[in-house]
Amino acid sequence: MTTSQAARQVLACLDATLTQDLEAFYQDLHSHPELSFEEHRTAIEVSHRARELGYEVTGRVGRTGVVAKLVNGAGPTVLLRADFDALPVTERTGLPYASTNEGVMHACGHDVHVTCLLGAMTLLGGARDQWSGSVLAVFQPAEELGRGAQAMVDDNLYARFGTPDVVLGQHVMSMPAGTFACHPGLAFAAADALRVRLFGRGAHASMPEAAIDPVVMAAATVTRLQTVVSREIASMDRAVVTVGALQAGTKDNIIPDEAELQLNIRTYTPQVRKVVLDAVERIIRGEAVASGAQRDPEISTMHTFPLMINDEDACARAVSAIGDIVGHDRLTDPGASSGSEDVGVLGTSANIPVCYWLLGGIDPDTYAKAEAAGTRNRDIPQNHSPYFAPAMQPTITYGVTALTAAALAWLGRVAHEA
Repeated sequence: MTTSQAARQVLACLDATLTQDLEAFYQDLHSHPELSFEEHRTAIEVSHRARELGYEVTGRVGRTGVVAKLVNGAGPTVLLRADFDALPVTERTGLPYASTNEGVMHACGHDVHVTCLLGAMTLLGGARDQWSGSVLAVFQPAEELGRGAQAMVDDNLYARFGTPDVVLGQHVMSMPAGTFACHPGLAFAAADALRVRLFGRGAHASMPEAAIDPVVMAAATVTRLQTVVSREIASMDRAVVTVGALQAGTKDNIIPDEAELQLNIRTYTPQVRKVVLDAVERIIRGEAVASGAQRDPEISTMHTFPLMINDEDACARAVSAIGDIVGHDRLTDPGASSGSEDVGVLGTSANIPVCYWLLGGIDPDTYAKAEAAGTRNRDIPQNHSPYFAPAMQPTITYGVTALTAAALAWLGRVAHEA
């Protein structure tokens, strides 16, 4: 039996009953989001489901992570990864199952990832006569901090549960549901998040001459930082410098003592990363000097993401298996993304090939209308938006299908008598 034949037989069990169950689980998960390294309820719900499916489950891996393993005879081990942390975003989708946790939202679709992985685990666990080997389901915390994968690795992930032959995973994005995108090689950018404290001297707003105004210092710094990419990076290279937060002061008639910036930097090579980080620091310190600051700025790293490299052979194998089921016309190569992901740590930590692809999550008709009107950027909410709301279907069904088909491309075949 070929891989695609086995996949079709396994996927035949993705019926209305299972689909409805997964949708109900997804809605519950979306309603109860939890921040990075605080995913306690999520871990409990995932663990309960995985045990019911017959998997051996271990919690508190890398603090709040969950590992579920199913051994089904000799053969390859496939690691299927889903991240499950949420973001500090106040949801504005208006969904009946919107977040009940004030100020926290699954604004990046990690609830979709978890639901799809549990769906794939259900199908694989119920069709053990179709494959041999082991499924290692990794539910990872703290992806949004770029620390969750490393935390699980540091907690002896592979020493405790075995080293897999491949790492597979997916991320829901603002693409039409039913479409997939995968780029072999350099797939996701490196990211550096910096916190900057600028120190001035406070005074009454009516006497600015007595102050060293950190608000003006911060504004000048933000403006000058916009020149890093446009004036210091070669046109054939890529980088992004974003100031995501600027906080200063408490009242209109008070010049504060300090201001804080939070920066997010994306780069694609170690060389460009160094150029950008050096330029950012030079500008921050230079603007402080120009403002007459009597104390040097403080620049600290909040978190980092390494470059994420997709293994070319693994991608070819996984994409082919997915395409054989959903149709190869649904697959595209999007090129390298400016987003960042720590899933690559699960591969680089033990020299394991990784294939990580993008899963469409927007209603196809809604997407097509926005595209035709030229309003896609305005009308289609992106990840991390308070309005980001993947369409449950067909997103979940396609996500389960892709994970299952890709896993079966590595798991061993079982001979059946004619």
